[in-house]
Amino acid sequence: MGTALTFADKLSRKPPKKMLALDGGGIRGVITLEVLARLENILRETKAAGSPDFRLADYFDYIAGTSTGALIASGLSIGMSVPEIARFYYDSSRQMFSRAGYLQRFRYKYEDEKLAGLLKTVFGNSTTLCSERIRTLLLLVMRNATTDSPWPISNNPRAKFNDRSSAGCNLDLPLWQLVRASTAAPTYFPPERIKVGDQEFLFVDGGVTTYNNPAFQLFLMATLEPYRLQWPTGADNMLLVSVGTGIAPNAQAMLKESDMTLLYNAQSIPSALMLAASHEQDMLCRVFGECMVGPVINTEVGDFIGDKGVGPKLFTYLRLNAKLSAEGLSGLGLRGIEVEGVQQLDSVDHIPELKQIGQAVAQSLSAKYFEKF
Repeated sequence: MGTALTFADKLSRKPPKKMLALDGGGIRGVITLEVLARLENILRETKAAGSPDFRLADYFDYIAGTSTGALIASGLSIGMSVPEIARFYYDSSRQMFSRAGYLQRFRYKYEDEKLAGLLKTVFGNSTTLCSERIRTLLLLVMRNATTDSPWPISNNPRAKFNDRSSAGCNLDLPLWQLVRASTAAPTYFPPERIKVGDQEFLFVDGGVTTYNNPAFQLFLMATLEPYRLQWPTGADNMLLVSVGTGIAPNAQAMLKESDMTLLYNAQSIPSALMLAASHEQDMLCRVFGECMVGPVINTEVGDFIGDKGVGPKLFTYLRLNAKLSAEGLSGLGLRGIEVEGVQQLDSVDHIPELKQIGQAVAQSLSAKYFEKF
């Protein structure tokens, strides 16, 4: 590929456009990293003649992430290799999930000071969303708890809220702080307070919006007129690769009506809504895109691979994910893994098993999917 492409190159590069979307999921981002490691190797060999300097930022034009996906997406966007980001995850996992003090645990499980410090080390204390370090278009999803609204924030210079004449221009926001906000999972971490112009807002994890899987939102922000990019659509003009952190449905065959107390609902409804939203984002991508690879969505609709759906197709779509159940892991050829352990968002003790799952999912990737891109 030669000289590394800059952010300006990505804005002006002609189609086909390549996009990458990364789900939220806490420490289960390890699954994502293993998939990305294989993806980076495939593209290095097929698109960059095996160059050791190749990075996914050289290939993708627009990268999106929510929560742990926001952390990975930001690392990729500044030109980090997948092994570099993985090393940060594995070396820093226990610091990221550092127990809060006894009194604070009534509000959240983990302190945020160490996590914030780690993010500043990786991204720089003064690196903003418009920094020249960022080599791709970047979309990060968080929730503004103050205004009760999802905030998909990008560094697209043409976007309405990135207008330099505006006092609250999003481009001036610190990158590390946006990542910290997107990863501020309620009950796990305290919210992040960010000043936007002359206002201060409290932000929490983007996973508690409908965009924990940000794939379809990324497509919309790359193509719709209000976002002012308006990239041309078509199965040959656009590639969208979406990587999940594993689906963990809370199936309970022995559930009784008497079990469904106020506490049960308070604990189960948020995750149920997040799971349903993630399914919907994925299904929309498969209906409007030409799906090349992806696990079965459900037994009624199947996987949409080879299915016409709605046409003409607006993009080519790849979905890499796993079902974190005994049945799902068995289907990947994995047995003996403690299902409950790998389903948890903070289960740092199960990183080796998460790596195995990611490596198994990554086998679905093939160089043939990228031939026309």
